Amino acid sequence: MKNLSLLQKKLFWQSGFVLSLALISLHPSYAAPPPISIPATDENQPLTSPGLFGFLDEINRSQALLGDMWGLRTDLSRVGISLAIQETSEDLGNPSGGTKQGVEYDGLTEVLAQLDTRRAFGHYGGLFNVSLLNIHGDNLSANNLQTLQTASGIEADRATRLWELWYDQKFLDEDRLDVKVGQQSLDQEYMVSTNALLFVNTMFGWPMLPSADLPGGGPAYPLSSLGVRFSARPINGVQWVAGVYNGDPVKDDNGTDSQAQNNHGTSFPWGGGQLYITELQFSQPALGSIVEPGQSQTVGWTARIGAWYDSKNFSDVRIDQNGLSLANPASDGVPQQHSGDYAVYAVGDALVWSDENYPDRTVAVFARVMGTPLQDRNLIDFSMNAGFVFHSPLRNRPADTFGVGMGYTRVSNQVSELDQDTVIFSGIQTPIRDSETYVELTYEYQWYPWIQIQPDIQYVFNPGAGIPLPDDPTTRIQNELVLGVRSIISF
Repeated sequence: MKNLSLLQKKLFWQSGFVLSLALISLHPSYAAPPPISIPATDENQPLTSPGLFGFLDEINRSQALLGDMWGLRTDLSRVGISLAIQETSEDLGNPSGGTKQGVEYDGLTEVLAQLDTRRAFGHYGGLFNVSLLNIHGDNLSANNLQTLQTASGIEADRATRLWELWYDQKFLDEDRLDVKVGQQSLDQEYMVSTNALLFVNTMFGWPMLPSADLPGGGPAYPLSSLGVRFSARPINGVQWVAGVYNGDPVKDDNGTDSQAQNNHGTSFPWGGGQLYITELQFSQPALGSIVEPGQSQTVGWTARIGAWYDSKNFSDVRIDQNGLSLANPASDGVPQQHSGDYAVYAVGDALVWSDENYPDRTVAVFARVMGTPLQDRNLIDFSMNAGFVFHSPLRNRPADTFGVGMGYTRVSNQVSELDQDTVIFSGIQTPIRDSETYVELTYEYQWYPWIQIQPDIQYVFNPGAGIPLPDDPTTRIQNELVLGVRSIISF
């Protein structure tokens, strides 16, 4: 950029290209953190021995490092309360590519408490849930990579915050209907591939398209929204899930960091339009199905199809309110407004192989696609993830899992045309953004039942869909190799 004229520099930095880069940085990609499970508690047989270091007696077999937590879990269980605490820690680095190279640490502590109303006071089918997050460390994707599909699903602003606070009530025989009301994170139920949750990259949880296109990235980790969700099972093997939520997880999505606007998760915004979402789920074998003697076990699969609609106003990614390109120096910089946004998606999981002699050894595949035809108001118009997971790849390691996955995302035509406008008005041959692809290889090693160690390798092609280097706008950021290790400890 040193050889560019002052006029060219001015036109470039005032252009819509810079505006669209700001939109990427202010709407980071989110994902569900690693699944958290609540250790089973038996009031008659505590998880660990009494005493200050009693938890060490069962440390090789306990599902939680602290076991019964000196009797706390048993005492809570007597009044219907279950408790889980989980720490996820990562060291990720990029030895090549990006705007710079380096290593960053990031971590997430989750605290989950649930109250079963039947155990607490004899009311069947009710469940209160509250979860807290402590997010610590730094963010490799924001500091070094500048990718759309960020490297880790736990990367977020440092904070201690409330995540979810809701009540769920079951109805009808066989619990065929239930209703959930309260502050909810949609990545816990919608658009989810259960096999994809093994991976570290963000996009195997909450997808790229809603992360980029919904206000504040949508109500997904580490954000959530007030709403109500209905789930019905009209027949075995078919589940219908639908909900309506506040259209924006923060009070005023005004171009600033959405997480910073609700730093502790306690503002409970309302009145930001509505986000409607519906999903049909089909599974085989169906719940309650029976394998007859001599009949082989049915190969399992799950398919989901769904759609979402957000009623808020959305800014045009290329055109201002006067019909000029946002890259035009004559533009007032105020984007044209559009009412509403939507997308459709499909998710599939299938078990494709199992070892007859070792039932823990299985291979499963997954895929998810999502798209929107609305090019004028969306940074991303298509995203896709796919891969496979091999459970117990080594026969003497039944709890280990190996996985290979990939993600692809494409920016909308209007965004590419804005980049072309920038070239015309600035006279600088900047890259034209198109798509970004990554692949990931990962292996989850269970050291003890309460701790997993997960080495991880990712490679990103065309980071940021082809955004330029900050100090040389004529050159794209080079492909990136990301190496890291994740540890998950259940307390």
